[in-house]
Formats: sequence, C-alpha cells, structure tokens
Amino acid sequence: MASAHSPTDRRSSVRLISPLRDFLRTGAAGGVLLVAAAATALVWVNVDAASYESVWATSAALRVGGWSLDLDLRHWVNEALMTVFFLVVGLEIKRELVDGELSDRKAAALPVIAAIGGMVVPAIVYTLINSDGNGRSGWAIPMATDIAMALGVLALLGTRVPPAIKLFLLALAIVDDIGSVVVIAIFYGDGIRWAWMAAAVCCLGLILVAKLLSSHQLVLYTALGITLWHAMYRAGIHPTLAGVVCGLLAPTKPMRSVDMIDADELVDVSTVDAARLTVRIAKESVSVVEWLEHKLVPWSSYVIVPLFALANAGIRLSGVSLVDSLRSRVALGVIAGLVVGKAVGITAFSWIAVRLGVAQLPVGVGWQHIAGAGALGGIGFTVSLFIADLAFESEVLKDQARLGIFAATVMAAVLGAVTFYALPDRRNLDIAEHADRC
Repeated sequence: MASAHSPTDRRSSVRLISPLRDFLRTGAAGGVLLVAAAATALVWVNVDAASYESVWATSAALRVGGWSLDLDLRHWVNEALMTVFFLVVGLEIKRELVDGELSDRKAAALPVIAAIGGMVVPAIVYTLINSDGNGRSGWAIPMATDIAMALGVLALLGTRVPPAIKLFLLALAIVDDIGSVVVIAIFYGDGIRWAWMAAAVCCLGLILVAKLLSSHQLVLYTALGITLWHAMYRAGIHPTLAGVVCGLLAPTKPMRSVDMIDADELVDVSTVDAARLTVRIAKESVSVVEWLEHKLVPWSSYVIVPLFALANAGIRLSGVSLVDSLRSRVALGVIAGLVVGKAVGITAFSWIAVRLGVAQLPVGVGWQHIAGAGALGGIGFTVSLFIADLAFESEVLKDQARLGIFAATVMAAVLGAVTFYALPDRRNLDIAEHADRC
C-alpha cells in the first residue's frame, strides 16, 4: 500500500529539536534541583556558616598575559555563569517573538497584559509598605516570576492543568523577564564608565555586522559575546545583560531549509562519514536560536540555576533574627508583593483585557485557571534573589529580602496548587464527555 504521505510531507514534518517542549520538560525538572540546592544552602549555612561563607568568598582569578579578572566564587556564579541563564532567556524571548506565542498579536495580548499587571501591582504593593524605610530600593524584587519552579508545580498537578495554561504562564514569564532585564539595566547599574561603554557598543556593532553577513559561526559569536560581557562588566553595567543581548541578536533562520533535506540522508548512520553528515545536516536545519536553546537549557536548568541558589540562598535561621526579619518591612513587602500583588495584578489585568476586547481566553481556560496561574506567578525565586542582591548593600536587608522570597515562594506555590486542585480533573471530564457521546 502506498504511503499516505509523500517524501516531501515526511521531510516537512521532521522536527529535530522542539525548544518549547525541551524548555517545559527541562524547566519543570530543573525546578526540583533548584529547590534541592536552596534547601542545601539553608542547611549548610545553619550547620557551618563559616565554611559556607569561606567557600563562596574564595577568590578565583582568570589571567591571560597582562590581563586579569579576579572575583570570588559567588560573583563568578552571579555575574559570569548567570550570563548563560540570561542568554537562554534572550533566546527564548527571540524565538517566541519571531514564531512563538508572542508572534501573534492577538494571542500575545493576554499574557503580555497579564505580565504587565504582574509587574506593576507587586511593585506598587512593595513600595506602599516600604515608602519611608531603608528598603525602598527593593521595589523590583517582587516583579519576577521563576518559570522553573512554577512549571514544577504545574507538572505535579498533571491533567488538572490545561496545556494552554502552561503556554500562558511561559509567555507571561518571558514578558516578565523582559521587564526584569529593563529594570536591572536602568535602575541597578553602578554608574557608567563611558570608555568601556564605547567598547561594548563597538562589540555590539561587530555582532550586528556578523549577523548581516549571515554568519553562523558559533565560535565567532562566542568570542564577541565574551568580549561584550567583559566590556559591560568594566563599564559598570551588569554583565549578565550581555547574555540577553546576544540571545536577542541570535539568527532565527536555519542555514539549510527543510525542503533541501533528504530524509534518507538524515537517518543514514551506516558509516562514520555518513553519521558526520547527518549531524551536520541536523545542525544546519535548525536556527542558531533553536540549537543554542537545545544545548544550553539543560546546563542552565540543571547546573547554573541550582549553583546560583546554592551560592545565594544561605540564610541563618536563628529564632529571634528569623522572626524579626519576617516582621521587617522588606520581607513583608516582598511577601505581599509576590503572593498578593502577583495574583491580583495578573488576574485583574487579564480580566480587563478580555472585557475591553483586546484579548481572549484560550480554549478550555476559565478564570479560575487564570487565578491559579496568577498565584503561581508569585514564585519569583531566581530573579528575585538576583535583584535583591543588586538592590541592597546591607547584608541585613539582603537577608530580610531572601527570607521574604522564601516565604512567598512557598505560599504562592501552595496557593496556586490549591487553586488548581480545586478544579475537576480534565481527564475525568474527557472520559465523562466521551461516555455521554456514546
């Protein structure tokens, strides 16, 4: 019997890499490692605080000829390794803007508007609580959503969560990341050193030239990206933003179109040369954005983000200081902003957008689903900790913010899980609907 699909159809259906599927699966699993790393940091610092601080304060220098860069291990994680995390963020933003959830204006309207509400309302709530205190500069801490942990909670809820809600939350977190990046760039710099800023601009220009020449040489982009990172670091701009910039500028068109791929060649591994050709065809058939995502998301989720949590989540939980810290305005502002502000902002702005007709709810999604997603948006762990470290110089204020982030993360996760768990299981609904039709 002849196949129902022509060779051309088979070739066009080939999808070697599915970044969204990879991101969702790896992100959810990465959330478990993130929680484990944070718990390890808490136990470590409360059992042996001296060794914890000693390890992360260890100096490590990188020297090439007369050039050197000397940072302690915590700063290598926060300012170097986290650049890879933000590179993945930039890649995800670029892909979603080009051909993903944010490429269609109507489809993007709901998560974009919801994300704006989820940033503005928490910042206002925090500011109202800290309007006349030392913690005013931490207003951006409750703006962030940690998609890894949020997806981890959704994964535990299984079929009670419509697939459209996962995409809604992912798109919302992407817009949230854009807002966080802008806030970090504008409000949390150390003062610009213009000579190094000029060097960063020149490096950015070289990246644009390489892109215009349709260069797909990852070695070139890597070298230019590292140079951009160093220039931004010396310029006084947080160097992790170099990762976002490089991600946004990465090419989205593959070197080889799907129509040019021979399906037989693609699966031929009969010889070493044939296998090498297969690898090359596979690599050339996807864009730089998709290939980098496929390669970097596991490193980001399984190594870098857990290391960041291990380096930054160490908080001493002595009885009196714990109670006092949780009663502080900073902690209360973070908790109220993430738990209340996020849920209210995301749900209210979504409702307004739908009522005004500028957005519509996805198929199979109701307002209780949106409310549950809004609650999970209050899980702001990774980027919230990152902003807290930038916002405050005082270790006391940093610890208060971290405790607030920990408490808010647990409360938001429980609130979101309870909201979704109160909904009927979609699998049971599908079975009942099928029975009625029969």
